[in-house]
Amino acid sequence: MMVHIPGVLNPEQVAQMRKRLAETDWVDGRASVGPQGAQVKRNRQLAEGSPLAVELGGIVSAALMANPLFFSSVLPLRILAPYFNSYGGGEHYGLHVDGAIRAQRPGMPPVRADVSTTVFLSDPEDYEGGELVVVDAYGTHEVKLPAGDAIVYPAGSVHQVLPVTRGERIASFLWTQSMVRDDGKRAMLFELDTNIQKLRGTYGESDATVGLTGHYHNLLRMWAEV
Repeated sequence: MMVHIPGVLNPEQVAQMRKRLAETDWVDGRASVGPQGAQVKRNRQLAEGSPLAVELGGIVSAALMANPLFFSSVLPLRILAPYFNSYGGGEHYGLHVDGAIRAQRPGMPPVRADVSTTVFLSDPEDYEGGELVVVDAYGTHEVKLPAGDAIVYPAGSVHQVLPVTRGERIASFLWTQSMVRDDGKRAMLFELDTNIQKLRGTYGESDATVGLTGHYHNLLRMWAEV
């Protein structure tokens, strides 16, 4: 399941992040991947755990957790601290699958990567190429969203970032462990929740919406791991 989440960050937040990131030093993006990813990854990123990464990552995490669409579609249990990356001058990240288990800082439990999230910090007209390409059972999907928007998709999907041939593509990316690890079950719960909200918005609270809400929570109670 892929979900586009508009306006996770507002324009002021994006502008402030871009200003801070323009003044920082980037490191080789291969520092955060294993041997398979290192063969196809050519980009730059903020050093993991650097003060700026921690500060800006906290803003991204808080914005996502406060977003109803993110919560409904992902059902987050644990969020790994966000990373920040930059692509330019032909840099790219070839086809790969994200690692299933991601380590956190010392003393914190590891995170099972169920859902991947990219929050775009560059507008599409700022660069050429750089599409996020996700391959799933329904085909190949190219994603290039306005700055501040996010895309969530299964971490187990094969995906890539195409070469950036003009300008610079800056984004934040992260992984989330969901309360419901199975993507198909998460998709069912998201669809049910979305339709309950539509019914409630059209007809108000009713016996039907109460009953469907109870059904949603009983399924969540059956499937969730907390």
